[in-house]
Amino acid sequence: MDDTKTSLNIKEYPDAEVQKNQVLTLEEWQEKWVDRKIAFHQEQGHQLLKKHLDNFLKGESGLRVFFPLCGKAVEMKWFADRGHSVVGVEISELGIREFFTEQNLSYTEEPIVAIPGAKVFKSSSGNISLYCCNLFDLPSYADIMLSLMRKGFQYLLSVFSYDPTKHAGPPFYVSDAEIKRLFGAVCSSRCLEQADMFEERHRSWGIDSLIENLYLLTEK
Repeated sequence: MDDTKTSLNIKEYPDAEVQKNQVLTLEEWQEKWVDRKIAFHQEQGHQLLKKHLDNFLKGESGLRVFFPLCGKAVEMKWFADRGHSVVGVEISELGIREFFTEQNLSYTEEPIVAIPGAKVFKSSSGNISLYCCNLFDLPSYADIMLSLMRKGFQYLLSVFSYDPTKHAGPPFYVSDAEIKRLFGAVCSSRCLEQADMFEERHRSWGIDSLIENLYLLTEK
């Protein structure tokens, strides 16, 4: 039985293996922040998340919301302003500091003794904690996310679809089949929406199409 509920027609590219060994090093990621190559940051927030936020929250209060690879995502404040607790992980200390500065939030910082070189930045209100460390010190991103899921969890996952033979990434191409392989043993998944994200600047990547797919993963 196919446990992946895909209500939209997701285009699959057969040559996804071409990106199998592509990686972005920690140094390259931090250089993007220093050089201001952060086009991935959305100053007005993620519009698909905003659109589906109520569907995600289902009227619940006091949730603990995890933002992996959070950068300075403004969406973290959306959740905090609704009374939820936010936990984020980001390797760039610059990105974390900019989040608090741009959101006009006072904060404290302290080292994490158990992780050499790591820090945690906490808002003075206490409902936002951002950890400056390497999420990928652990073996697998998908395994990390699965380990954090409690009973009745909901997980919004945004991935990009384009021809991976034309662009090496990042962002990297993630197929519907790959989502099922990584999460299918524990999660049912449904594509909530597809959005055309292609802009003229993406032609320099060698592609002519860029689709964002927003998935909702829930407990089987």
